[in-house]
Amino acid sequence: MQSSNPALIGTAGGTFLSVLPNLHSEDVSKTVLLAAIGAIVSFGLSMVLKFIVKKYRK
Repeated sequence: MQSSNPALIGTAGGTFLSVLPNLHSEDVSKTVLLAAIGAIVSFGLSMVLKFIVKKYRK
């Protein structure tokens, strides 16, 4: 099944342009900060769990 690229691009562009005026710089910076904290916590927890599993499998 082939999708209609102009319709898809138009829909994505319209969504982006309708959201753009509602974005504020503090919202974007808060989102970036929370995403970075989430990634660091997720990575750290996965490393701790990997260490625990490796320790108990021996």
